Amino acid sequence: MTDDTDAILTRLPSRLKEARRAQGLSLDAVAKLSGVSRSMVSQIERGESSPTIATLWNLTRALQVDFAGLLDGDAETARIEVLRSADVPTIENRGSGCRIRILSPPEEAGHHEVYELRFAEGGVLDSQPHTRGAREHLTVIDGTLDVTSADATQSISAGDTARYAADVPHRITATSAARAFLVVQNA
Repeated sequence: MTDDTDAILTRLPSRLKEARRAQGLSLDAVAKLSGVSRSMVSQIERGESSPTIATLWNLTRALQVDFAGLLDGDAETARIEVLRSADVPTIENRGSGCRIRILSPPEEAGHHEVYELRFAEGGVLDSQPHTRGAREHLTVIDGTLDVTSADATQSISAGDTARYAADVPHRITATSAARAFLVVQNA
């Protein structure tokens, strides 16, 4: 083995563990996201097992860390994670005339979710109540939307933000073609 290989194998367990902890993920969560068994993830983090390239690839994808950067000798100082437009998950079958792009990372589901919404004129996104205390923050980029939360309705236009209870039935209706960003807290 070369000195570089030894250094990589020495750094790998702690870098994987740091990446998991930085995202607040348990061993079980990483196992579910990566398809790598919990015991194998634990063994790798303790330096008791050297992962195959395929296993390492699955772990880095699940932890949303750069494969090469994980093995790089330099300490992680500055990093910018980029999710290219073509790679953003999209939901087309919720509501009518509404396209939803999921901008937040998967581990934020249920806590702090961020979406881009695109509506055709007359498009509707109906939502059932989320968990108790859930709130939504909707900012219109283009167009006009009507927001209904329980029995209250407000019209908002480009530049406006509506904050409302999402633990009751709520609806967003486009009175014109519209684009908006939606942040859901405690979904």
